Amino acid sequence: MGRLRLVLYTVVCIWVSIQSTNAQIKLPELFSSNMVLQRNTQVAVWGWANANANVTINASWMESPIEVKADNNGSWSTKLTTTNAREPQSMEIKGSGSSIILENILFGEVWLCSGQSNMEQSLKGYTGQPTYGALSALSNASNPKLRVFSVEHHGSKTPLDHLDGYRPWQEASPESIRDFSAIAYFFGQQLQEILDVPVGLILTSWGGTEIQSWMAKDALEMYQTVDMKDVDISQNTKHIPTVLFNAMINPLVPYTIKGMLWYQGESNRLEPQLYRQLLPAMVKDWRAKWGQGDFPFYYVQVAPYLYDKRNDYFQEVENSAFIREAQLESLEDIPNAGMAITMDIGESHTIHPPKKKEVADRLLYMALNQTYGQTAIDHLGPTYSSLAIKDGGIVLNFDHIGDTGLFAYDKLEGFEIAGEDRKFYTAEAKIVGNHKQVFVKSPKVPKPMAVRYAWRNWIVGTLYDVNLLPASSFRTDDWDNATRVEE
Repeated sequence: MGRLRLVLYTVVCIWVSIQSTNAQIKLPELFSSNMVLQRNTQVAVWGWANANANVTINASWMESPIEVKADNNGSWSTKLTTTNAREPQSMEIKGSGSSIILENILFGEVWLCSGQSNMEQSLKGYTGQPTYGALSALSNASNPKLRVFSVEHHGSKTPLDHLDGYRPWQEASPESIRDFSAIAYFFGQQLQEILDVPVGLILTSWGGTEIQSWMAKDALEMYQTVDMKDVDISQNTKHIPTVLFNAMINPLVPYTIKGMLWYQGESNRLEPQLYRQLLPAMVKDWRAKWGQGDFPFYYVQVAPYLYDKRNDYFQEVENSAFIREAQLESLEDIPNAGMAITMDIGESHTIHPPKKKEVADRLLYMALNQTYGQTAIDHLGPTYSSLAIKDGGIVLNFDHIGDTGLFAYDKLEGFEIAGEDRKFYTAEAKIVGNHKQVFVKSPKVPKPMAVRYAWRNWIVGTLYDVNLLPASSFRTDDWDNATRVEE
């Protein structure tokens, strides 16, 4: 009998121990010491506990604790009101017999940064591919008011609540920044200094990925079938539709952010018409899932690059001017968005241009102007608006050129002109009309009808506004059977 009691006692102890272990309160990986919470707003806070358990949140900036009850599955969520306080804060979350204390929390501006390899490229660069200005940036990287969090590469067939791998919140230092996104760092470092508030950067990116991998199943199935039944998730993980959303985005939702930076598109360059639909659809879906309304979404147009030995693609889909056009046109369907143009800072020999700070600068100008109300900061380059046929040539009109107009370092290049035969010839172009227009002409096209600019894979843009923000490649026609006459 005594032995039976001992056995029963041991079983009960083990059961209690298991229950106690399982009952511990858990938080998403983003919630930890050193994190940055979006300032002066209501931030989402969530986690897991026992089913129907009471959870108490006591924060240093709140006058009294908040209590929330977990649902039947143990999930709980609430919102906390943050302030503009500059001093570090702390938070204790108690429930289900356990307690978690988070320290050194800052209130500031939180930006999510995602995409493929050009977003992922760190200050240390890739093999044989540098990031310009890296050593200078690293030398000045120590900044406790700038914090970074990185999501590691993982995929999943179904949406996950937790991250499989990550680098937790860290204060900026040469060690923590060296392997972090150069674009995100340059953006955040300058934003922190200009606004004089803390900044938190969340990086979730993976090189060589298509946009389909970053889209949720319910959003992507509006455009293509998504069937995971027989998919081997271990093979070509990053190319499988929806799996990166499931593993690298969903666990971050709905952590309160100020806005998002996106640099992706090279892997979709052969399907520009589809991309034109998918990019706005992805943004709309992400915003809906975050539940913050139309938060700022600033993205980067793919840079010119010599994708293969040919550079004479014109109407073929291999011409990356078409994906650049799709990205430009997507602005029409994405509210509260902006696009950084990179026509002048590409590299013919590498798809990873080293001038990452210039890209970050252009994203920063958009954020300062559109998000932070610094309207004196120019943030948009010249955008083609209309044409007029005049004096045997074509006069091009542009939006977003302000009072100071257009600029070119030397002569304008990259313009082509065509008549009704839809054959494009190299054209002469010059800035006219008090620096507000471009006049394009060719003696080989006496009756012109259309102009294209920078309509190649590899080219160096020459058209800017006076603040040196470049114009995108563009075309004034919508012909699908045009040709180029090589001279």
